[in-house]
Amino acid sequence: MTAEFDPATPNMARVYDYWLDGKDNYPADRAEAQRLLAIYPPLRDLVRENRAFVIQAVSWAARQGIGQFIDLGAGLPASPAVHQAARKVMPSARVAYVDIDPVVLSHARALLATSDGVTAVAADLRDPRAVLADPELRAVIDPARPVCVILGAVLHFLDAAAARTVTAGYARLMAYGSCLVISVASFDDEALGKQLAEEYTAAAWHNHTPSDVESFFAGLELVGPGVTEAQTWRAWMPQPVMRHRDGHVLAGVAQRQA
Repeated sequence: MTAEFDPATPNMARVYDYWLDGKDNYPADRAEAQRLLAIYPPLRDLVRENRAFVIQAVSWAARQGIGQFIDLGAGLPASPAVHQAARKVMPSARVAYVDIDPVVLSHARALLATSDGVTAVAADLRDPRAVLADPELRAVIDPARPVCVILGAVLHFLDAAAARTVTAGYARLMAYGSCLVISVASFDDEALGKQLAEEYTAAAWHNHTPSDVESFFAGLELVGPGVTEAQTWRAWMPQPVMRHRDGHVLAGVAQRQA
């Protein structure tokens, strides 16, 4: 998942930015994005549904009284940003954006990081202990208090075993009362998922099943419907709702209970 700046090579953050109608992308990113859209045109819808879910989950967490947020693999800035959504509910919310992409970090530090509790941290999300011990993160986040940890559209870049290891690490280290927000792209049609994975050159991509995603929340208590389609997730819903289509953003929120 390490990234060096190379405008001639597709970059996962910039491809995602293009699908969100952002401006921080290059011809190679746009070509890759368009090639994938030709295979599965609703991809752009999935990306937007994912973004809407993350913002909704952040707002929900803030309404539960959680005032700290860690956005792992944050990607290029999008609007509304996590700190904007959180502060709409809780004006004192503090946010750390975490990424290892130098371009992402440059943009985040220029556009998002402020002196009032918002920072951008260079760290690898695959090492939970190192992330939570990072001095820059700890300048705004107190891991001993409840925190909302966000893994939005990043775990499909890890195989299922690696994703379980990562999420278990955060689950163990989060304070009681914390929550974990996860979303991943998933395809019911295995042949379609394989084709997209082969065509996606910006990073290795893995097609996780609903049971895989549920396993990423091991040891935590799922909120509302559990793992469901991103655009249908609501904390008050008792059951998951899935649309009839080949591609989904599987999403869920879980809490660490005492």
